[in-house]
Amino acid sequence: MHSTRRTILKGAALSPLALALTRIDAGAQDTIRVGSKDFPESIIIGEIYALLLENAGFTVERKLNLGGTVVAQEALLSGDLDLYPEYTGTGLLVVLGDSLDSVPGLTGSPEAGTPTAVDPSTAVYDYVKQRYEEEYDLVWLDQTPMNDTQALAVTRAFADEHGLTTISDLVALASSVDLVFSAPVDFEERDDGLKGLRAVYGDFPADVNGVAPGIKYQALVDGDANVVLAFSTDAEIGFNDLVVLEDDLALWPPYHVAPVVRRSVLDANPGIADALNAVAPLITTEIQIGLNGQVVGPDEMSPEDVARAFLQEQGLIPA
Repeated sequence: MHSTRRTILKGAALSPLALALTRIDAGAQDTIRVGSKDFPESIIIGEIYALLLENAGFTVERKLNLGGTVVAQEALLSGDLDLYPEYTGTGLLVVLGDSLDSVPGLTGSPEAGTPTAVDPSTAVYDYVKQRYEEEYDLVWLDQTPMNDTQALAVTRAFADEHGLTTISDLVALASSVDLVFSAPVDFEERDDGLKGLRAVYGDFPADVNGVAPGIKYQALVDGDANVVLAFSTDAEIGFNDLVVLEDDLALWPPYHVAPVVRRSVLDANPGIADALNAVAPLITTEIQIGLNGQVVGPDEMSPEDVARAFLQEQGLIPA
């Protein structure tokens, strides 16, 4: 399935759209189409981008909650989207189909757990940014400090019962306990999913209960799975008192988020970069956990309301 995904992404031609994007004093122009993937964090960040662009004078069409990585990337390449928030690790592993070993300056291998010569967050961002421009004519704007790296989590009762603290512990358990992962439907074949886990930690038996990202924790709590694919900014980890297992063999790279924009749109509208780069340093891991919690927690606020309140608090849009 991975080879098919690569064929789809690399084979999708970027149509030379005739975008007559004439700016006026207020910065208004033809509509900028802002997308997101299909989980709360991505939708919140998509709303942040949309609100910032509207504040800068752009007309925005929201195409949020589109689907997974392949859907969003194809929408950019086909011209159906102009920009959406993507994660550096996903760009590296899923879209480009590369690994940490492909990144200049990262010495050693994840399997060996050896140290690297440079900051992985900077190195991965620089590599992905360059490759996207070369391969797809897409531009990565500034990345956030927030690192939403992937992780595996289990209930505290399950961890205590089996003495689990690391992913290696979990893999060793697979010989005696049936492991069922609650994860998005593409988890089994992704290089940063079950396929990658088996490559780094060794082959082990497991089933995948493929669910929509928004209900993956419920499947764990309900007993339909005993492991969940988590992300370090997920508010549900705290809500459900889950135990995050240490990635002791360092499978997952950094996952910092940034807007990915079609080059033709950015060249015609440089104000997009100014508007969106302003928020990048303000979105930390702690901030994002709080934003996510307002949407998925008991308050059940809308992503737009959460994004608007955050930007107003930061002084980036008027109250």
